[in-house]
Amino acid sequence: MAGFLMMQRVAVLGATGSIGTSALDVIARHPQRMRASVLAAGSQVDALLALCRSHAPDHAVIADMASYSALRDGLRTAGLATQAHAGSEALDALVASDACDTVVAAIVGAAGLPSTLAAARVGKRLLLANKESLVLAGELLMREAHAHGAVIVPIDSEHNAIFQCLANGNTPSRITLTASGGPFRGWSGRRLAQVTPAQAVAHPKWSMGPKISVDSATLMNKGLEVIEAHHLFEVPVDAIRVLVHPQSLVHSMVDFIDGSSLAQLGLPDMRTALAVGLGWPKRIASGVPALDLLSEGGRLEFEPPDLAAFPCLSLAFAAIRAGGTAPAVLNAANEEAVSAFLQGHIGFLDIPSTVAAALDAMPANPTDSIEALLASDAQARVNARQTIARIAGSRT
Repeated sequence: MAGFLMMQRVAVLGATGSIGTSALDVIARHPQRMRASVLAAGSQVDALLALCRSHAPDHAVIADMASYSALRDGLRTAGLATQAHAGSEALDALVASDACDTVVAAIVGAAGLPSTLAAARVGKRLLLANKESLVLAGELLMREAHAHGAVIVPIDSEHNAIFQCLANGNTPSRITLTASGGPFRGWSGRRLAQVTPAQAVAHPKWSMGPKISVDSATLMNKGLEVIEAHHLFEVPVDAIRVLVHPQSLVHSMVDFIDGSSLAQLGLPDMRTALAVGLGWPKRIASGVPALDLLSEGGRLEFEPPDLAAFPCLSLAFAAIRAGGTAPAVLNAANEEAVSAFLQGHIGFLDIPSTVAAALDAMPANPTDSIEALLASDAQARVNARQTIARIAGSRT
């Protein structure tokens, strides 16, 4: 595993997204310790080329096969020695090769699962920002990581906080995940029915991509985090709770059997969690200033989530209790529903109803293989699209 005695080579998957951008910011602050050796993006060739000009990686990967020529030619025009690649197979091969020591897994959605597994199976340090890898295949991913000595450092601020609180190796008696409450905290169902995509992506605390921002607004993001925490920290779901904390300064709390509770606090900036992952077990500069509680208002507030107004959180708890393929169904249906909402086909409150319909239609089956999980994912998407079509038809 790369340490500080040699240059740490980092693959940033999802490099053009908000987490990828933050990771590159932290990496650039430590040119003597680490460098971005692999950059990967989905379809934004121009944005990827701009990053390549700034960071000069050894390899650049575009998921969209049709964009390969544009990437290759753009790298040549820029006079870069960076090698161009395209497609998921090329990405998986690079992640598993000696092109990198550390992998920042920040590809959004189920598309990030294969490369995440590829990194775990060769014992890489894995900075995990892809929720779906744990939601879809948590048991499989953790099994592979343990078997091959991969170090997983979660990059979600909440799980990263728990990771730090558990650094002494003690087993928690309870984990508390905090939620900002999103942009619609305290809203009634009538107001939520009128929410627009522009409102839903305007998160009050964090700068995130549109899909994650909508998940935060529905509290599905927190539901997915409950599933993640269950797998990452090997705690039963009944030992996990969620509290709304509008200041977003306490990122998570952990209770222990002796009555002690530990919490991790910090400003809402993903660079802190990324610096923990890139530097662990040492602390390195992230560019984030220390927290001054007085300047931040001098108070910390907590309240229970409104499950009636935001049923996605309850759906996630139900899915993890059902086990098997239920979390995969939840995740796939949610991805389809959020996409439809962002395109204006369905309303904000249609997101949880679409997910609930998919869960009702597909009883949980055992997760005995990645193929079974992906089959459930695919079928859930079919069911969700049918529900979305019915909703959209009724709105016209």
